Amino acid sequence: MALLEQIAPDHDIIKRRDAIVNELSRMLGSEAVIGDEYGRRAFETDALTAYKCMPLAVVFPETTQDVSQILAFCHAHDIPVVARGAGTSVCGGALPQADAVVLCVSRMIKIIDIDYDNRTATVEAGITNLAISDAVSKDGFFYAPDPSSQIACTLAGNIAMNSGGAHCLKYGVTTNNLLGARIVLMDGEIIDIGGAYLDAAGYDFLGLLTGSEGQIAIVTEATVRLFKAAEEARPILIGFNTVHDAGACVASIIASGILPVAIEFMDKPAIKVCEAHAHAGYPLDVEALLIVEVEGSEPEINELQEKLKAIAKTHSPAVIKASTDEDQTAAIWRGRKAAFGAMGRISDFYCMDGVIPVSRLPEVLTRVTEICDGYGLRVANILHAGDGNLHPLILFDPNDEEEAIRAEQCGADILKLCVEAGGCLTGEHGVGIEKRDLMPVQFNDVDLAQQMRIKTIFDPKWLLNPGKVFPLDKRNLG
Repeated sequence: MALLEQIAPDHDIIKRRDAIVNELSRMLGSEAVIGDEYGRRAFETDALTAYKCMPLAVVFPETTQDVSQILAFCHAHDIPVVARGAGTSVCGGALPQADAVVLCVSRMIKIIDIDYDNRTATVEAGITNLAISDAVSKDGFFYAPDPSSQIACTLAGNIAMNSGGAHCLKYGVTTNNLLGARIVLMDGEIIDIGGAYLDAAGYDFLGLLTGSEGQIAIVTEATVRLFKAAEEARPILIGFNTVHDAGACVASIIASGILPVAIEFMDKPAIKVCEAHAHAGYPLDVEALLIVEVEGSEPEINELQEKLKAIAKTHSPAVIKASTDEDQTAAIWRGRKAAFGAMGRISDFYCMDGVIPVSRLPEVLTRVTEICDGYGLRVANILHAGDGNLHPLILFDPNDEEEAIRAEQCGADILKLCVEAGGCLTGEHGVGIEKRDLMPVQFNDVDLAQQMRIKTIFDPKWLLNPGKVFPLDKRNLG
């Protein structure tokens, strides 16, 4: 990929690495600190593997007090800190700097409290999304946000990027499911915001925190909403001979007032790869496929599926196939959830994350293909169609430097298209370094200055996750 401009590291800090590692080891114990080159190399990148930089050191706190001590020490010595959960960020959100300490919350996985009466769970922020649902599923509850990486991604990372997932159409993204958080500011101060209720008093600092990409504070604990699981949920597969018809069908479903649990979209390249992986019964002779899931009692599901079939038939579907049992339902979702991994078996890809109004889906999907064709690149489209969150996967050879640069330029043009269509640069992956230099496409200088001033209030020295989100040539605006 093209080399992104980075903030020049402080070489004086790098020269003091041994002393810094020794002090961190004294505070936390040597087993909680990685300072050797071999160990640090494992943390030199996140899921955006095109960019790499070995950190100064890596630390593994186990309590909020540990995090407070680490941040207070780094603040006092002007050492940058990059928070990391599981490293599943595909926008470079956890990419370190050579003079930065990576603070990894992956050991903070305790479930502190489960309150079924108030339908909340309080957990440490290093826990995975799926682990929360697994802990309460036996009692008929679940935690709603379900990004494809939910088996690995941490709640802390989800809060940082305001992640969503397939079922966010009905249940919302992270910000809609987060009630309270314990956070640590860069100077080590511990603050509780929100609480175990829907509307906390005072300013909505929780809303400000969610999606702030580790720029404001580090989350150590969180209280999240739990939902009672429906009696049953069943998807219906609807195949189309054109991408345009599939997009138009999504717009019609949303306009009808029906609220499915999820509406997922895959085009032909994605369908073939996912079917080969999951054997889910996806039709292979269609150009586009919708997975539309509804939930409720048996009569409710049957009624909703009939309404969906009636809507689909107005858009010339090639096939309509409803799941009839739990095994079919599991296979259908196994294919969709494993889509990125399955695609990775045949090619490296650059995963985009733009958002558009649902009504613009047909034309935007057509333009995405045209843009990729113009760069001589193949694309597989997978998206959360119900809320207009696009995930085009641009296939390329990372060993071909010229092709890799074209892939990056192609992705930038797709994101610009999303903004032009009335959408935005990111839905759930975040800005990180990937979209950092595209921020002026969506925000003018006044917008950026206001956002940077907010960061400065919480992090006056700009030590938290430096080099991300805000274009380097705009930093003087704040």
